[in-house]
Amino acid sequence: MLTLPPELREAFKEPFGPLFTDVEALLAEAEEPIIAVGDMVTYHLRQAGHEPHVSVIDGLTERAAIPEEVREALTDAGEHRTEVVNEPAELSRELLLALREAVEAEPDTLLVVEGEEDLATLPAVLAAPLGGSVVYGQPGEGMVLIEVTEAARAEMRDLLVRFDGDADAALATLGV
Repeated sequence: MLTLPPELREAFKEPFGPLFTDVEALLAEAEEPIIAVGDMVTYHLRQAGHEPHVSVIDGLTERAAIPEEVREALTDAGEHRTEVVNEPAELSRELLLALREAVEAEPDTLLVVEGEEDLATLPAVLAAPLGGSVVYGQPGEGMVLIEVTEAARAEMRDLLVRFDGDADAALATLGV
């Protein structure tokens, strides 16, 4: 549905919110519902005793397989499990629809992505309710917390419409 153009890659280098290395400090700032994007983020939230409303994982961290300990800890994540395909540097209709449905559905949904979930932060912010939180991993640095506000949604929408593909259809799929 959408593909990240090479000239837009630079926009993803800097965190979209405050960076945390301590999960307890992050949870003290985060508001419900929490959407986690990334295997290590989901793992750390669960290790701290918090099951995200929605978790998006792909079995990778920094493009390498996650440690076996993390894989085992995530096998029982989420009461509801959905598998989707999403190629690297893309946002598939399947991922967008599953994310929207997971946010609207009962809590504790695990979206298992075949391919890559790195760009799922953008649609997660757009699909999440105002006042919620999206947490994603910043490679080699920690976890980033995005408070879902109108300003955060506008920033993500502005990025998404610069992708190659049908941005209007993508936004419609997300229900925004």
